[in-house]
Amino acid sequence: MFTSKQRSNLRSLAQNIEPIGQIGKGGISENMIKSFSDALDAREIVKITVLNNSEEDAGEVCGELAERLGAEVVCVIGKKVVLYRKSDKKGVKHIEF
Repeated sequence: MFTSKQRSNLRSLAQNIEPIGQIGKGGISENMIKSFSDALDAREIVKITVLNNSEEDAGEVCGELAERLGAEVVCVIGKKVVLYRKSDKKGVKHIEF
């Protein structure tokens, strides 16, 4: 869990990044999980868009994604979901709190 100051820091970082993927009518597939996991390993923080035609809302999607990716939900704003997971890869610039 994050403190409010850590969450605020992560939200400010997420403000400047582009979404790396979209979740639509088909829901969450294994290929999406793999690509989101790879992105989390490389960046530690990702933003994902939930499309209007999705059968689930962003709140439901973020819980499922966080569980399957082993990540933590930073925030859900409208149709955007921001997730964080500390990377174990060497050479990755880690986010400082």
